[in-house]
Amino acid sequence: MRLAHKLVCVLCSSRCMQRVLILHLMLHTPQVQEQLPKIPEPPPAAVSGAADGAAAPPAADGDTATAMDTDAAAAAPATAADAIGAPGASEVAPELVDKLTKLQDILSGKTPIALTLEFLYHHNKADLQILKNIKGAVDARVSVSHSATILANALMHAGTSIDAFLRENLEWLSRATNWAKFSATAGLGVIHRGQLQQGKALMAPYLPRDGHTGSPYSEGGALYALGLITANHGAAMQQFLVESLRNSSNPIIQHGACLGLGLAALGTNDDEIFEDMKNVLYTDDAVAGEAAGIGMGLLCCGTGSDKAQEMLAYAHDTQHEKIIRGLAMGLALISYGIEEAADTLIEQMSREQDPILRYGAMYVLGLAYRGTGNNAAVQRLLHFAVTDVSDDVRRAAVLCLGFVLMGAPEQCPKIVLLLAESFNPHMRYGAAMAVGLACAGTGLREAVSLLEGMLNDNTDFVRQGASIALALVLGQQPESVVEPFRKKLMKSITNKHEEVMARMGSIMAAGILDTGGRNTNIGLRSGSGYFRRTSVVGLAVFTGYWYWYPLSYFLSLSLAPTALIGLDKHLKPPKVQLACNARPSLFAYPPPVTTEASKEVTKVEKAVLSTTARAKERQKKKDAEKQKQEAAAAGKDGKADAGDYHAQYALSTPQTRYPP
Repeated sequence: MRLAHKLVCVLCSSRCMQRVLILHLMLHTPQVQEQLPKIPEPPPAAVSGAADGAAAPPAADGDTATAMDTDAAAAAPATAADAIGAPGASEVAPELVDKLTKLQDILSGKTPIALTLEFLYHHNKADLQILKNIKGAVDARVSVSHSATILANALMHAGTSIDAFLRENLEWLSRATNWAKFSATAGLGVIHRGQLQQGKALMAPYLPRDGHTGSPYSEGGALYALGLITANHGAAMQQFLVESLRNSSNPIIQHGACLGLGLAALGTNDDEIFEDMKNVLYTDDAVAGEAAGIGMGLLCCGTGSDKAQEMLAYAHDTQHEKIIRGLAMGLALISYGIEEAADTLIEQMSREQDPILRYGAMYVLGLAYRGTGNNAAVQRLLHFAVTDVSDDVRRAAVLCLGFVLMGAPEQCPKIVLLLAESFNPHMRYGAAMAVGLACAGTGLREAVSLLEGMLNDNTDFVRQGASIALALVLGQQPESVVEPFRKKLMKSITNKHEEVMARMGSIMAAGILDTGGRNTNIGLRSGSGYFRRTSVVGLAVFTGYWYWYPLSYFLSLSLAPTALIGLDKHLKPPKVQLACNARPSLFAYPPPVTTEASKEVTKVEKAVLSTTARAKERQKKKDAEKQKQEAAAAGKDGKADAGDYHAQYALSTPQTRYPP
């Protein structure tokens, strides 16, 4: 059963380790997270002087939802063994050093990281046949469908480190050019997400190197991939990304470096990195400037920093819409979770003449009051949704209702019900995405009913949004509920007459349904009940794919494994058997798709050429004329002259001489 696979082991049997794990959960609360970088390391006197034989557990290679599901800043804690041998330190037992090392591994995320990566790798149930069917149905010459298929593969194998589909289709993959190549390279970061120590080695063939000039799209995508791999835990990778940003003047490489650096240094508010990104912003290049604006927001995420006014001032000075849009998203990220403290910025941006800044004001309002259900915030968003003259602003206002209502997902479908029937397709799209964001992973019936009706909308991008939103809602639901939706997606993907935007949404939705080898889901809250900053930020930037497709890979930040992992007193998963009284189909993985099952036996009509049809028509006319002539001849007296008859017979038959 699926549940038996995911309930890998029972809770920790050691009281000491139980307290450590409880402390680990307690530290993942917003109040403590803000102070987490200030927690001092264990004093050298307490850990030094141990025997040389005390070895630390092997370092983990990845990052998991347990370690990334909170607002913890990306820090690089020292190990207990680093303090051994400090001057003036007293000797302690090796057992104490081992316990302190285990404590640090738990608090830094190494232990849960290794366990979750191992689980995702060994229990990967992604169906490659689905990807093969999608690949065979879409035209590789259409970049949108090609890139969407690569994204679906990345999401299906997120965190599993399995890239078999890409290796088996290298020729097909090589058709990605320019920014499609940038996105394809970034997709490797989603697949290898969490490989903190080996991430750089995995991406080495694509990274910028001294004396070697490669494709700037591959190099920029590789830097972006490093950020996705080390998101929120990139202290060891920050220096490399900073140097890559400083040493390159190519806007494409700078674009990838800014996104990667913002992810690696998420929420650290590092002044030096901020200055480096600001220097890129001031070059006034549209491509690099957009990523710099988003990167600055990621860097200062949730701080409510005064740097927001500096970013807003430059948004007034530049003429590039891409830069203004990137800064608008960055301002929203800075305002994450600060609630009333963002009211001044919201009021200032909502009164701007530039619709892009008003668009940003909607995101500032949504992220500042995320999950609060604040009535004033909901009323302001609804006011802009029906009064603003810009379709972009109205769409963003409705969409951001999903962020405000995350704490009460059952309320979102009721509030946006009328907006989902609006004459404006942008508002209908926003309503679909709002329901998808607020009800992600819940399987809420009201949300499913609302979104299923929007799958048949007349506008292609509304159908796209409805497909993506419904996939977000139906994540990890029983296959009996998901199967009808899967069939609709494949019907849309294989329909050659379907609009490209709708097919793109169906392909993305197919990947979202099976994220992480069918072992992950959208995790908006941590185990302790608090909102995961990384998840909400990932969803917010993901919605920017409307303008810039590479941002769709931010969705991987919101994924959390659906596994309950317990340990024994040695922090090892024990081998146990669990009894479950639920029916197996409730937790079973979806059955694999087979080529035979995907083919329907139908009678194929024989093709008729147009020339054959015309020939038959001419012959039919000749036959009709002949019959008409014969009928006219038969209408005469009917008695032919005998001499004439013999004459005609003589002409029509050969003469034969008989012997006398």
